Amino acid sequence: MNPTIAAPTRKAANDLAKLKPRFLDLKAQFAEIREEIFAAVTGVLESQHFIFGPEVEAFEREISAHTGARFAIGCASGSDALLLALLALEIRPGDEVITTPFTFVATAGAIARIGAKPVFVDIDPATFNIDPAQIENAITPRTRAILPVHLFGMAADMDAILKIAAKRELPVIEDAAQSIGARYRGEAVGNLGAMGCFSFFPSKNLGGAGDGGMITTNDQKLAERLKLLRVHGSRKKYEYEIVGINSRLDALQAAILRVKLRHLEAWTEGRRRNADRYRALFAEFALTKQVTLPQVPAERTHVYNQFVIRVTERDVLRAFLKERGIPTEIYYPSPLHLERAFQYLGYNAGAFPAAEAASKQVIALPIYPELREEQQRSIVSAIAEFYETL
Repeated sequence: MNPTIAAPTRKAANDLAKLKPRFLDLKAQFAEIREEIFAAVTGVLESQHFIFGPEVEAFEREISAHTGARFAIGCASGSDALLLALLALEIRPGDEVITTPFTFVATAGAIARIGAKPVFVDIDPATFNIDPAQIENAITPRTRAILPVHLFGMAADMDAILKIAAKRELPVIEDAAQSIGARYRGEAVGNLGAMGCFSFFPSKNLGGAGDGGMITTNDQKLAERLKLLRVHGSRKKYEYEIVGINSRLDALQAAILRVKLRHLEAWTEGRRRNADRYRALFAEFALTKQVTLPQVPAERTHVYNQFVIRVTERDVLRAFLKERGIPTEIYYPSPLHLERAFQYLGYNAGAFPAAEAASKQVIALPIYPELREEQQRSIVSAIAEFYETL
């Protein structure tokens, strides 16, 4: 092989590989904080204190301060956070909880898991969050709570939701799994309803090295009940006051998350910068008619766990981008009322048209803070190329 020809070819291939983004690059994030993470993990290993203890307590205090909530109670996952919040309210089989069908399965799954009934309400097509205007018609004598989701990193319309909840004397549980750091009228999500539920799954803006979750509240009685529920209902060894579950945030995860929490604000700003750059690029490539970009009402801040656009040719566009090595994801390809697991609820296609339309049109683009400008340009350029072919 002639090296004078092969070398540039290899360089061109390497340059092209560097230009192609991942959908989420956790390795790039880890490279920034490698030594801090190793020091934190080593500290836990040397202490040999793995369940609860100083790291978990410190992380709970830090999340409390971050959200403004009086109490923060760590648990094993975001899914468990939802389950524990429902249990803390003593929601029982036969009760109803109002929520959205356009969300991750854990939202409705937690309701169903305790024998209660998820009652779905359609979404606002502009924000993808639950439509408050439709909540009141879904309330029945069996309704025990409202569970809105702050989807993709932006709060639901909490003023309207809380007004209905107060009128009907219903608690509100915030599913803030995707939205740590987001604000509504200056107030942090997780500090607006009776309880807020967070996930620290690795793909979240504040993600651990495994599963982890947190519940926030300003109600001391709820906080004490949550602490009991997460440890089998036990305050003293082998004495059980209530029936609980095993859902503990371990010290290794807490130590890692404490390191990452110190960087969260900077990472969030990076996501917002990339979102602004996407908006500028879509305008530059004259794609604003073909592509609907995320809409952010004036009273809310977005933390962009996902940057979700909307296009009518979603599946064809996604295949086109895949051929060019550009990764995308779909959140969510099917609203929950059409999933087999929830067929027993009796909903049919057409029940929630806004959620059903969104599931056919949404596509998420890479948005992680380490994403480079040239990578974003390559993504938007490929989308422009797609529309030129139509």
